[in-house]
Amino acid sequence: MTKFRPCIDLHEGKVKQIVGGSLSDSGADTNFVSQHKSSFFASLYKDLGLTDGHLISLGPNNQAAVEAALKCYPKGLQYGGGVTLENATWYLEAGADKVIVTSFLFEHGELSWSRLSDISSEVGAHNLVIDLSCRRSDGGWVVATDRWQTLTRTPINQETIEQLQPYCSEFLIHSADVEGLRNGIDKDLVSLLGDIVSIPATYAGGATDIDDLKIVQDLSNGKVDLTIGSALDIFGGSGVSLNECVQWNKKAQQSN
Repeated sequence: MTKFRPCIDLHEGKVKQIVGGSLSDSGADTNFVSQHKSSFFASLYKDLGLTDGHLISLGPNNQAAVEAALKCYPKGLQYGGGVTLENATWYLEAGADKVIVTSFLFEHGELSWSRLSDISSEVGAHNLVIDLSCRRSDGGWVVATDRWQTLTRTPINQETIEQLQPYCSEFLIHSADVEGLRNGIDKDLVSLLGDIVSIPATYAGGATDIDDLKIVQDLSNGKVDLTIGSALDIFGGSGVSLNECVQWNKKAQQSN
C-alpha cells in the first residue's frame, strides 16, 4: 500500500521548499523557508515514527545541516545530493539509512554503467537508491540531472527500470516539471511507474492534499509511495497536515 514519505530539502543551509525546475547557480524560486533547523524536522519525524524519508541537499553550503539531521535520526533518513563513489560510504557511516545517487551516474548525458556498478559494489545494492528525477519530453520522460537542468538520453521506461533494478533497492522519482507548483501530481508518470517497477519507488512533485495519497495508490496499485512537500502544513502549506499523513501511514501499516 502506498505510504507517505517525509522530506527535508536543504538549500543554502536552510530547510526550504522550492520550485524544482527553477534551481540554478543564481538561486531558486522559493515557496517556503523554515525558521527551524534540519535537526528539528529529523527529530520530529523520528518521534512520529516516520521512516524512509529523504534528506536532500540542493547545491552547496548544506553539509552542517546534513550532518545535524543524520545525527538526530540515524538510519531514519536517506541522503541525496552530490553523492559519489568517493563519499557514499561516508554518508552511510554518518547515519544515512541509504544514499541516493543521480548526477554521478551520468557522463555527457549518458548513463555510465561502470559508475553504477562501482558505487553499487561499494555500498551494496541494499544501501543504494537511484534518483530518476525527470522531465517530460516528446516521447515520454527522460532523466534530468544537474539540479534537473540537464536532460539526459535515458528514458523512463520498462527497459531502463529492469536494467537498473539489480543495482539498487529503491527508486526516487521527482517530476521536475511540477515539483513545488502544488498544481497536482503527474498522474501519467505515476501510472507508468506502477506498471514497470518491482522494487520500492517514491514519486515526488505537485502534491496538493491528502487525496493525492489515495490517487497514487490507485494509479500505481500501491507500488509507489508519495512525498508531499510544499503543500504540507509544516512547510507553510495549507493543503494537508503532517498529522493526516501520519494517520494515513498507520492505516497503511495495519492493512499490510
